[in-house]
Amino acid sequence: MSSPGFLPTRQLVLVDLLALMVATRPGERALVAVDGPDGVGKTRLVGELVALAPWVAGRQVLSVSVDGFHRPRAARYSRGRTPETYYADSFDYEELRARVLRPFRAGRDVVPAAWDVTADRPVDPAPVPVSADALLVVEGVFLRRPELRGEWDATALVTAPPRVTVPRGNARFPGSRVVGDEDPDHPANARYVGGQRLYERQARLWQPTWIVDNTDLQRPELVVPDPEEPQWFGSA
Repeated sequence: MSSPGFLPTRQLVLVDLLALMVATRPGERALVAVDGPDGVGKTRLVGELVALAPWVAGRQVLSVSVDGFHRPRAARYSRGRTPETYYADSFDYEELRARVLRPFRAGRDVVPAAWDVTADRPVDPAPVPVSADALLVVEGVFLRRPELRGEWDATALVTAPPRVTVPRGNARFPGSRVVGDEDPDHPANARYVGGQRLYERQARLWQPTWIVDNTDLQRPELVVPDPEEPQWFGSA
C-alpha cells in the first residue's frame, strides 16, 4: 500500500514516460511506437498514458493499435501457423500507412482501424480529429521491424521475460487454455513465442528510445537504453 499523499510507483513511472514522449517534436505532430511481446501489457500501458495526458501532457495524445490492421484470417494462415507466418503475415502495414501514418504526417485526421480481427471483417470507423501538434502513440507487436523503421519519431519497448508474458497473455483467452501452456516452450505457444524470437533477431540492431520493464505491473521500471549493454537483446 502506498503512503498517503504519494502516487503509486506505476503512476510515477507512467508520468515520467509520458513527459519524455510529449517532449518529442514539440510544436508539431509526433509518432511514437510502443512495442513489445504478446502479454507484456502494452495496451493497458498506452491506455493509461492517454488517460493521464489531459493532466500532464499539454498537447493532444491519441492512440491507435496495430490490432486494428490485422490481415484477414485466410491470409494470415494461408501459409500455415508457424512462427515465420505469425511475423510475416499477421498485419497489413500498407493499410496502416494509408489510414493512419500518412494522413497524420500530412496534417489530416486518421482512421484508427481497417479490420475487426474477432469478427474477421473489414471496418470503416469515422476519422479521428487530430490537432496540429498531436502526439500519436501506435501500440502493438513487431513495430520496430526493419520496414517500419522510418515511420517513428521515437519508440518505447515494453518488456518482460517470457515466463511472465506467456501466462499473462494466455490468461486473456481462458477458453483456449491447455494444460502446461504457462511454459513458454510448450508446443501451444510455439507460433507466438517463436515469432517474437524471430522478430527480436530482426529488430535487435535498432535501439529503442526508451524501455519499460513491465515484469511487475505495480512497479514497472523505466530504463534509458545503454548501447554498451543493450538491454533490448533477449527481451522476447
